[in-house]
Amino acid sequence: RPSPEEALQWRDSLEKLLQNPYGLAGFLSFLRSEFSEENAEFWVACEDYKKTKSPVKMTEKAKKIYEEFIQTEAPKEVNIDHFTKAVTMKNLVEPSPTSFDVAQKRIFALMEKDSLPRFVRSEFYQELIK
Repeated sequence: RPSPEEALQWRDSLEKLLQNPYGLAGFLSFLRSEFSEENAEFWVACEDYKKTKSPVKMTEKAKKIYEEFIQTEAPKEVNIDHFTKAVTMKNLVEPSPTSFDVAQKRIFALMEKDSLPRFVRSEFYQELIK
């Protein structure tokens, strides 16, 4: 469990929140409670994808991420604009560690602007900073 001081930093840094295992778990749990966990799950999947070394594994993971989060009517479709979707699809022709960067940045910005402020107001977070 993080110290109240550590948890307080999350208000101003989604990055610090996502890098803390406890923070990430709490954030995901909060997002699940409001049926919007796909953005954070997509971000986590992208982070995992970037660490993949094997080209074969990378292609498999890219396909899975695309089918789960990007394609139209995907089970956990993230809300990205047409341009971002097109760039991502183009990047997936030759999967590389940066294939999802544009989409991941968009989703990060969306979570920072939208989900983080709601999380900071949540009871879970308020308990952490006491």
